[in-house]
Amino acid sequence: MNLLLMAIAPVCIIILYVYFKDKYEKEPKRLLLYNFILGAVVSILLTTVIYFAIDMVLVLNHTSIFQQFIKAFFVVALTEEFSKYIIVRYVAQRHSEFNEPFDGIIYAVMVSMGFAATENIFYVLEGGYQTALLRAFTAVPAHATFGILMGYYMGKAKFSNNKFKLNLFGLLLATIFHGTYDFFLFIDFIPGIWLGALVSLIIGILLSRKAIKKHQKNSRFKV
Repeated sequence: MNLLLMAIAPVCIIILYVYFKDKYEKEPKRLLLYNFILGAVVSILLTTVIYFAIDMVLVLNHTSIFQQFIKAFFVVALTEEFSKYIIVRYVAQRHSEFNEPFDGIIYAVMVSMGFAATENIFYVLEGGYQTALLRAFTAVPAHATFGILMGYYMGKAKFSNNKFKLNLFGLLLATIFHGTYDFFLFIDFIPGIWLGALVSLIIGILLSRKAIKKHQKNSRFKV
């Protein structure tokens, strides 16, 4: 039970943080929960199916930098971010409650945190307290930043004539940051290279804070 709580705690903290950053027009809690569940179940299932299909046709060398690059960006990052993207795009973005750009951030975060919650539970139950502590400050916040960066552009897309391009740019940006983060972790056979993942996470956090502030500033409900 303690491990389960430790796996869920960072997810809940990030959700509350982003929820209270939505200053001017809160989203319905039921709809937020619905998107969280979709991320926790549908996104994970879709990712698992795609991983299984890729594993059947692709065998990667764990000591090849190029092949680990392919794995990080095209196998893991694109697969996971696409599984989140389609939920935000075809469920949240079409809903009438998605009525300002900031909503792109909060719904993308809810889907991302649903995904992160399920993923984190598996890792923590297997790896124990050390894994729970490490992932609370790395993997879980990383998923949040990917969601915020994607959601920022998907929020803009909803109210733009360039909806297609902005939506895809959000997916691309999240995939790039996710792929960069994972790539430095995958090539851990190079001493100290993991610091690249930490740097990419810090940059992602800084950009995420800027994205939140910008959509707050431009809220249509701001008095």
